[in-house]
Amino acid sequence: MIELAGVTKRYGRKVVVDDLTFTVRAGCVTGFLGPNGAGKSTTMRMMLGLDRPTSGRILIDGQPYARLKEPLRHVGALLDAKAMHGGRSAYQNLRCLALSNGIPLARVDEVLEEVGLASVAKKRPKGFSLGMGQRLGIAAALLGDPEIVMLDEPVNGLDPEGIHWIRTLMKRLASEGRTVFVSSHLMSEMALTADHLVVIGRGRLLADTGMQEFIYRNTRSSVRIRTPEPEKLRDALAAEGITATESGTGAFEVTDAPSERLGELALEHRIPLHELSPQHASLEEAFIALTGEATEYRTGPLATGTVPPGGPLVPQTTRTES
Repeated sequence: MIELAGVTKRYGRKVVVDDLTFTVRAGCVTGFLGPNGAGKSTTMRMMLGLDRPTSGRILIDGQPYARLKEPLRHVGALLDAKAMHGGRSAYQNLRCLALSNGIPLARVDEVLEEVGLASVAKKRPKGFSLGMGQRLGIAAALLGDPEIVMLDEPVNGLDPEGIHWIRTLMKRLASEGRTVFVSSHLMSEMALTADHLVVIGRGRLLADTGMQEFIYRNTRSSVRIRTPEPEKLRDALAAEGITATESGTGAFEVTDAPSERLGELALEHRIPLHELSPQHASLEEAFIALTGEATEYRTGPLATGTVPPGGPLVPQTTRTES
């Protein structure tokens, strides 16, 4: 379990993380989301003792990361796959980590096999593709068989098979009762993987809730209903006080009545239906709806092919923290 209480991080006058309080619990995959510049990477670095909070505290299973003996046995993390020594073989990179944390060397071969790099164990990672480097970073995170796994953009550079593999891995680790904390900009992957979400914007906590609850609270669901007798359906809906937006070809969008009620109403009035389908919003739509005001780098007129007066747009700040 990871606990943050009132965590704030300042660089000079700039507040990067602002009074964050949340708990990452064991037994589920917790997605960590936020726009570029939200403070996600800084937060994860503070969890691992790589940066110090200006104020507040972070506990890993009840104690600060710095006090953990043999930390790789407690926390495995992937923050930057390029952090591996490019001149050492994949095996030697992991061997050094194992020796420094009292991990049996047999574990090195096990994780290389698990991530699919056993055949290139003697090769140097400076020649690896992006996806292979990512797999080596994940191997390092798994090396100590830790109870807590933290991954930043774990599917970066992976092919479809690799994406399916890491998704399955995260779910398996959570099912074993481990704490899995993963940051990603790929909403489609988070929707398939995460059970719980922590969302921040401009360093502040915006949401700490379950996946479905997050989508429900930040979007509007609707029902699409289509019939060859649109006028009859329109009259029936109006008589019941149900608001419907016509979308052409006999189809309507209804936002204030469930699909069950609409089906019953059509049956009562003997109206044939060609479609009756609930339209659920996506995680991406919910995320954009919540974080719109907290987005630091906004798309402007260039997105429509026009250049604003005075030349191209520039970010509001030069900080590249994510």
